[in-house]
Amino acid sequence: MSLWAKRILEEFPSDLARLWIAADPDDVLLDEQVLVELRDRGFEVLPFKDSVAFRAEYEERYRIPWEQGEPGPARAVILHLRGTDLSELPWDYLRSSRQVHLGLHELFSKLSYSVVRQVGGELLPALFESQAKHVTQDLGEAATKDFVLTHIFRFSPHLITREEDLWREMLRLHFRDMAVPRVLAEYVAQVITENKPFDNIPVADLLVHKDLALRTVQDAWYRYLHRLGLSGGRTGEGAPKTYVPELSIPFDHHDIRVIVDSMFLDGTLHPLEVQDVPSDLPEWIKAGIIRDPRAKAKLVLDGIESLSKEIPDTDSGYRDWMHFAKRFGEILSRFHGLDVPRAECIRAEMQNFVRQIDEKLEHWVFRHYADLSSLPIVKGPVMLHHIPRYLAMNHSPSNEKVALVVFDGLAFDQWVHIRESLVKACDKLIFNEFACFAWLPTLTSVSRQALFSGLRPREFPDSIESTSREPAYWSRFWQDQGVRPNGVMFRKSIKRNDDLPELEDALSNPAIRVAGLVVDTVDEIIHGAVLGKQGVATQIANWCETGFITKLLIFLLDHGYQVYLTADHGNAEASGIGRINQGVTSDLRGERVRTYRSETTIAETAAAYPETLRVDVPGLPADFMPLFARGRGAFVPKGNQVVVHGGMSLEELVVPFVRVSYVN
Repeated sequence: MSLWAKRILEEFPSDLARLWIAADPDDVLLDEQVLVELRDRGFEVLPFKDSVAFRAEYEERYRIPWEQGEPGPARAVILHLRGTDLSELPWDYLRSSRQVHLGLHELFSKLSYSVVRQVGGELLPALFESQAKHVTQDLGEAATKDFVLTHIFRFSPHLITREEDLWREMLRLHFRDMAVPRVLAEYVAQVITENKPFDNIPVADLLVHKDLALRTVQDAWYRYLHRLGLSGGRTGEGAPKTYVPELSIPFDHHDIRVIVDSMFLDGTLHPLEVQDVPSDLPEWIKAGIIRDPRAKAKLVLDGIESLSKEIPDTDSGYRDWMHFAKRFGEILSRFHGLDVPRAECIRAEMQNFVRQIDEKLEHWVFRHYADLSSLPIVKGPVMLHHIPRYLAMNHSPSNEKVALVVFDGLAFDQWVHIRESLVKACDKLIFNEFACFAWLPTLTSVSRQALFSGLRPREFPDSIESTSREPAYWSRFWQDQGVRPNGVMFRKSIKRNDDLPELEDALSNPAIRVAGLVVDTVDEIIHGAVLGKQGVATQIANWCETGFITKLLIFLLDHGYQVYLTADHGNAEASGIGRINQGVTSDLRGERVRTYRSETTIAETAAAYPETLRVDVPGLPADFMPLFARGRGAFVPKGNQVVVHGGMSLEELVVPFVRVSYVN
């Protein structure tokens, strides 16, 4: 256990009280390891939104069973208050509870609070330990910035004197998906641009925006190869960029080429497709070029080999799985882009790779999934129901318009296809890519309702088997944020160019401040798929060629909307394990999951069908119990190959969350 977790947990001896109140303005308590340990000790953390909602849940699920001598769902409850003012809490709770005050001010007393509060929560344990080991006196703002950069990001701007130093450190950070906070990036730029070699490099923007940095590197790579006499087509990219900085990067420096080589393998960078390769071409360059279809397949195999060594395990953090899901999506996209003979030659290796991922993810879900809904969202939403609150925190509808575009059923590998098509069509579009966990089971009525309502599924039990109340939930959330009813828009069943004129007319209404848009095309393609995900990839590519997505996003941006893109769940290839024949016993029947209202029935079904898996998902209604098909199984005739959703594979569970904007 980390020193950070021990320090926080010592505030919560399990034998002192049933009800605790944690005043926690900085979300210190919502650390993954802390939440796991608290749950193991019998605590459950409940976020406090308002007195009525908290009282209803606390009284029914905890206090009444305790008073009746029953154990209840947990031994103790921690009311988590995101603030310090306890006066808004009910008096009877204050009287009967034990109160704890947590905050970064107290925990990082020797560092500058204004800097520490901008460090991602996942980095705080390492920072706390570094403070304990290395800080002997109070540090000011500049000294704290240097300390965080040195001990957390392993980046000292004072040692950056050559261009290769800058690119080595920048690429290392982006390869590890370590986002540098803007305040630190600007400090780095301030320190190093005092040197002449860096005065033409937008250092801060390249450190903060991974997509901009990678596209700058990509463009520099093609120009580098051109100088070596190599020319050809770009795999996954359009024409040379006019909206990214035209910089020269020292690719032949050993420190740079080692990182770039790894980026080509895992799909972060795209190689150049060439016809003729000079015999004297250095070996290290070959990772960034493709000569023939066999080379494409080898690139996928090399990517599998490289990435298989980095599959997260049971003790990994949720961000590790998010980062891995993005890299896996790149490899899978390449695989589905191969011609059929090449894909078949390496299908066994891909299936074995996928099996390893599924097994490790299953163990991780049992251990950690329960904590995700409580995690802080300041740096980004963790689960789909966090997204509305994240948008409300980062944008004020009174002076900004916000659009959330939800692609029903879009998996990460399919987003890669769409992203590459968008870059080809409009190279001034830029994408800040993140990831989110969908709700289990990954069904539209569960996960998409959570997304548009901002609620956990347990909070909409009456509509959990339908999507009919999504417009009302979306509108209610934003009205609670102060947006007038006529300022909230919701549209679904958007599929093709024919739908755009009416949609654009509605979005042009100056009264609209928030728009929720559901694009159904991917889900429609998936449910009609007969050639697996390879066929789905082809159909999505054809759909992208119509220009629908490009036109929609450009219209939104040109009309002043802050644009975000996500999916309610992904999809995966699965093989039939046979149908469960129970008539109407199962309340909601999917191809990857079936749900039950009776404890007896689900227990009997799980015992009778060994290829199923029961997962108790906190956050679902108590009488809504899912039973999943194990591995890549599906409740369809035995041996049938289908593309489905509802289960817990990485492709279904972790989806893109992308901010779309123009390059400045």
